[in-house]
Amino acid sequence: MGKLKYYIFFLVALFGLIILLDASRTKPVDWRPTYSVYDKIPLGLYVFDHEADDLLGQDVHRMKRTPYEFLDSIYDYETKLYRVNGNLMAISRDNNLDDESWKEIFYFVGHGNTAFLSMGDFPKIFRDSLKIETRTRMSLNDTLAFKLANPNLGTKQYRMYEDVMPAYFSSLDSTKTTILGTFAADSISPNLIKVQYRNGTFLLHTTPAAFTNVHLLKGDNSEYAAKILSYLPKADTYWHVSKDDSAISASPLRYIRSQPALHWAWLLFLFGMLAFMIFNARRKQRVVPILEPLPNTTVDFAKTIGNLYLQEGDHGTVIDKKIIYFLEKTRNDFHIDTNKLDEAFVHKLYQKSGKPAELIQKAVDLINAHRQNRFASTENDLIKINSALEKIS
Repeated sequence: MGKLKYYIFFLVALFGLIILLDASRTKPVDWRPTYSVYDKIPLGLYVFDHEADDLLGQDVHRMKRTPYEFLDSIYDYETKLYRVNGNLMAISRDNNLDDESWKEIFYFVGHGNTAFLSMGDFPKIFRDSLKIETRTRMSLNDTLAFKLANPNLGTKQYRMYEDVMPAYFSSLDSTKTTILGTFAADSISPNLIKVQYRNGTFLLHTTPAAFTNVHLLKGDNSEYAAKILSYLPKADTYWHVSKDDSAISASPLRYIRSQPALHWAWLLFLFGMLAFMIFNARRKQRVVPILEPLPNTTVDFAKTIGNLYLQEGDHGTVIDKKIIYFLEKTRNDFHIDTNKLDEAFVHKLYQKSGKPAELIQKAVDLINAHRQNRFASTENDLIKINSALEKIS
């Protein structure tokens, strides 16, 4: 118990030191581009999620299912029409939707609806169906400025820094496309366009960072987001929200590691267990002495008794003892009746012991001969019977 107090004191002191160091250090900013509505980090969408209703001027319906699952659930296969119409919205750093969802989005827009998509890259279906392509501008600055093409929305430029991808629409169909916003330094590099598709409209935007926490809370960039969303018709809006799974660790300990306090507690537990095992590896109890087992004197006793019989010259009695021992062992080992030593006994012992039948028969003959004339037994008879019994025992 005395040493245990030192171990406890050591662990408490170590834990206190870790808390002191953790409290005194400046926590680094998490710049992971998760684009998740659950993240309050700079490149999350937590602020936009709470302000979307005000920015759009109406309630926004969050859908956590894939667009395919949602749109398929509101489609009436009898009338071949959607039971719900309005706007579909998706904001992500990269294209994180499956092919079936994209096909369903195009089908939904073709029925007279609008889809607002803000992402740095668009899949092949946009090039095939809308004849648009994106490209990245070669910029030496980490600051990009944007403006809107409609003078009714003002001529102000909006500067952004963090995670702004200089992507723009490099190819488009001018007969169906209207440019709504561009880079401030290059009016021929649009980052916001409106594309007619059948009976509906696509609003495509290549700067999703404009909707992240860091930009909505900085300066007047929230005006830029509000002006972009003003192009959406006044209708029910369905926003596909999802976490960026690529930024989430697959480790079972991901939550513990994501929380600094739990992470340090986990490390403390591991080091504490390691220290406990190292300090307690030695044997704590006295060595148990080895006790020699009591010697088995049965064999010595038997030899002594045998020598007494030999010294007396009573060979018949020694032979009787050998026969009794042999028959007792046979009954215990093979469960054979030994009252009558005949051919049946020889056959059973042969089957169960596996000894040669001729050796068993010879031993049985010697036993029967001794029993008929035990008083005339000699030392030579003892040797023969002993030898015969040892061969089949």
